[in-house]
Amino acid sequence: MANYSQVTHVLFDMDGLLLNTEDLYTVAFQNVVSRYGKDYTFDIKLKIMGCQAQESAKVVVNALELPITAEEFMKETKGQFEVLFPDSELMPGARRLIEHFHKNKVPIALATSSAETAYHMKVDKHHKELFDLFDHKTFGSSDPSVKRGKPHPDIFLVAAAKFSDNPKPEQCLVFEDAVNGVKAARAAGMQVVMVPDPRVDKSLTEEATIVLKSLEEFDPKLFGLPPFEN
Repeated sequence: MANYSQVTHVLFDMDGLLLNTEDLYTVAFQNVVSRYGKDYTFDIKLKIMGCQAQESAKVVVNALELPITAEEFMKETKGQFEVLFPDSELMPGARRLIEHFHKNKVPIALATSSAETAYHMKVDKHHKELFDLFDHKTFGSSDPSVKRGKPHPDIFLVAAAKFSDNPKPEQCLVFEDAVNGVKAARAAGMQVVMVPDPRVDKSLTEEATIVLKSLEEFDPKLFGLPPFEN
C-alpha cells in the first residue's frame, strides 16, 4: 500500500475536477477553430489543461497555426463561454466532498487557473451556495500574486498562504485532474489526488500521490482527514 502522510488543509482545482467545464472548453474551442478549418485535438488540450488563459490561447493559436492573435482567440472564446458556462454541472462526488470537509471544519480553498470573471460564469447560476463554503479562492488568470501558471507551483503556494494558520506545504492536500496541475502541486511540496480524464495516458499520472477514477472513490482516512459518515 502506498504511504500517505496526514494533512490538515485541502486545495481544490475546479475545471474538470469539480465542474464538467473541461468538456465545455472543448466545445467552445472547437467552435472557434472550426471557422478556420481546424480541429482542437485532445493532444493540444492535454498541453493546456490547468494553464492560465493567456498561455492556453497562445498554445492553441500556435499549434493550429490560426490566422489570429492569442488576444483575438480569447475574445472569440469568451463569447462561447458566456453561452456555455452558466449551465456547468458538478462532477460526481464533488458536492459530498466539499460539504463533508466544511461540516468537519477542514480548511478548504479553491485554486483555479480560471479568471474570476470565468469563475462567476460557471458558478453563480447553479453552484454559488456550494462554492461559498470555501474559505477563500485564488484565480490564477486574474490574481497578480500568481506570477506563473501551472505546472509552476505558484497558485498552490499563494492559495495555501491565504489560510489564517499558514500551513506548511506538506500539510496541504491538492485535488487535481490535469497533468500540469499535478506537476504544480508536487513542485509546491504537496501531496496530490488526481482524477484524470480517462484518455490521459497512465504514464502521465505517475507523479500523483494517488489516482482515482472519480472523487466518489476518495477515502479521507488515508490522509488523516475525518471519515465519511455511513
